[in-house]
Amino acid sequence: MEWHRAVVLLDQRLYGCIAGMLGPLLLHTRPEYPKPKLLIILQSGRRQGPDRAPTLWSTKTMTKITDTCIEPYLDSFMRSFAAANYKPETIRGYRNLFRRLGLAMEEASVAPSALTPDLAEKLGRMAEPESTGTIRLYSLGRKFAAHLIEIGVARPVAPTPAEVVRGELLADFEIYLTKQRGLSPRSIYHTLRFADRFMDHRFGADMIDLTGLRPVDAVGFVQHLLSRGRPYRDKSAVTHLRTFFQYLFARGMTATNLALSVPRAAMARDKRLPRHLSSSGVEAVLDWVRRNPRHGVRDYAMLLIMARLGLRAPEIIRIELGDIDWRSGELMVRGKGKLHDRVPITAEVGEALSRYLREERGPTDCRALFVTQRAPHRPFKDSQIVNAIIKDALDATGQKPATPYVGSHVLRHSLATQLINRGASLDEVGDMLRHRSRSSTMIYARLDIEGLRSIAQPWPVTGGAQ
Repeated sequence: MEWHRAVVLLDQRLYGCIAGMLGPLLLHTRPEYPKPKLLIILQSGRRQGPDRAPTLWSTKTMTKITDTCIEPYLDSFMRSFAAANYKPETIRGYRNLFRRLGLAMEEASVAPSALTPDLAEKLGRMAEPESTGTIRLYSLGRKFAAHLIEIGVARPVAPTPAEVVRGELLADFEIYLTKQRGLSPRSIYHTLRFADRFMDHRFGADMIDLTGLRPVDAVGFVQHLLSRGRPYRDKSAVTHLRTFFQYLFARGMTATNLALSVPRAAMARDKRLPRHLSSSGVEAVLDWVRRNPRHGVRDYAMLLIMARLGLRAPEIIRIELGDIDWRSGELMVRGKGKLHDRVPITAEVGEALSRYLREERGPTDCRALFVTQRAPHRPFKDSQIVNAIIKDALDATGQKPATPYVGSHVLRHSLATQLINRGASLDEVGDMLRHRSRSSTMIYARLDIEGLRSIAQPWPVTGGAQ
């Protein structure tokens, strides 16, 4: 049953009169009378303004769903959110949202013991309110189904033989990537994801037959990726695919090395200047982030490290509490290829980090330095948060890089540009950015105007003039 609750703001005196008349009526309502579907709640409005005139009438209709079949299991599920430091008002909102799922289960005649994660997601999408912000009922529904399985109310869905075989293959592939290739967890995640997508494309839900793979299968999958509306602009897809085929060949699962048949990604060398901001543009972005009342302390610390120390966005996300040596004033950076470097912490950066730790970092057991602002205060799953912060700052301040903006590297490029303009050599820039190859630093040679002028050859003209 649905209850519609109307909230009416009244003048203080009128509120007292109406409440006095309705009070005895509600108290003497007999149980045999039908339950009302409209509950009117009267609230007195504050008098505002110099003439203390009463507030205007305003009404708001709210919907509350009564108890459903999942009510006996909500308390134990809500305790898991409380243990993760969710706010009480958030938990109450989740409880009301879950009752929508319970209502959908009753309408579909699905008992809690028969709920599966996939079925919960399907019902959650059907019962999704029009506007739930960033919280999605279908996502919470999968968690609730997993909770029912954990407490023994529902039974886990038995995987099909094809899913078992694929799971074992991916587990062995992960061991190969970790022990033999030495990839980072982030690279392993993306490589496994592309391997699974390839098998979905080639075999679907059927049993996989790796011995029957041919070069046309590899080419067909790459063509499938490129047929999207927004094709891949880098070589990561084909690189992950080659790694998977090399693994299959090394394990003897394919007769030939299909990695040799994967097409190469066209990577034309960019002829434009590195995307960067001027010194004043960088300061404007940092100042806007610092004054932003929404997570400004955390976001400012993240961007300041990138602007002053030249860290990459994934390196920012990977910083842990133990990586900061406050006594020596150094920060350990977990860079590419599992390489660790130590960079000095300036007083400005140290103060920003200290303020973030004191004022804004939520209570959590994880060791990551930068965590989500919302409970349960987990580490970021990727560096897209940094891109979003910079994009918002650029839009708010009206700053536009010399070339189109593509990501958080704009601060790293801006630091290198400032060093070049102040007379730093390319070797010094490479050391600051921790480049392993000099070719990575050579893109900044285009910014060294004075150096380029000294080696520029005279332009030949008729008559010998230059």
